[in-house]
Amino acid sequence: MIDMSNRVLAPVDQSRYADHVADYAIWAAGRLSAPLEFLHVIDRHPEQGSGEDHSGAIGINAQQHLLAELSSRDEALARAARERGRVFLNRLREQAVAAGLAAVDVRQRHGRLDDTLIEHQAGVRLFVLGRRGESAETTRRDLGRNVERVARALKKPILTVTDGFREPRRILIAFDGGGLSRKGVDMVAASPLFRGLEVHLLMSGKPRPDAPRQLEAAAGVLRGAGFSPGTELVPGDTEQVIARALRDRNADLLVMGAYSHSPWRSLFVGSKTSDLLRAAAVPTLLLR
Repeated sequence: MIDMSNRVLAPVDQSRYADHVADYAIWAAGRLSAPLEFLHVIDRHPEQGSGEDHSGAIGINAQQHLLAELSSRDEALARAARERGRVFLNRLREQAVAAGLAAVDVRQRHGRLDDTLIEHQAGVRLFVLGRRGESAETTRRDLGRNVERVARALKKPILTVTDGFREPRRILIAFDGGGLSRKGVDMVAASPLFRGLEVHLLMSGKPRPDAPRQLEAAAGVLRGAGFSPGTELVPGDTEQVIARALRDRNADLLVMGAYSHSPWRSLFVGSKTSDLLRAAAVPTLLLR
């Protein structure tokens, strides 16, 4: 039996974005030497109808017949959904095995995505979540409806990924001197996920007298772990500064805190999180 403790968990749906999630999950699991699990959650209450009008069907003995018919139809739909999910997950598992991963598992569950992930997070080292999913196919929203809800609910790091896959080479750490961003620096320094990558520390927001000292302390932690980090202190609107730095430095991945009580709390609450994720346009590791 495969030991799936301390695993990378990638929730996927049957959209074209699932392959991007799989690519980043495979990359992360390989660098972490961690097992990988693909999870497909089937909504218990899919918003779909048959299109038939049953308003005139209720008559003598008709109600029981109608209920039996609807129950049979629901069972058939559920079986079909499970089978589609099984085929879909097996394809992703084969993709991961072909990439060289030895420990790969797949799982299907009925329910809500956030509830299911909360239930399983005790054994998870890293979540990999697509910013877009099936809802984006029809609504054309550029941020999936599950991202913020899941990010608020979970207590483990979440790698939110974008369209397409580009193996990360350069990472940008959005640093504010608070406890969560210091934790992020420690994690980057210690984790094999980032070993050998180019790292840049960016501090922004309102000018603070202790900012240079805090930035240098964070850089010292990274140097002690073998990195040669660049540092930058840029006062100004944090969202704009980060988006510009990602473009200017051609960064492949952003590391930032989310929903914290740090000086950036106003940035990482509510719609501001979604705004920054849209502006970033690169995979973003959210720290909790």
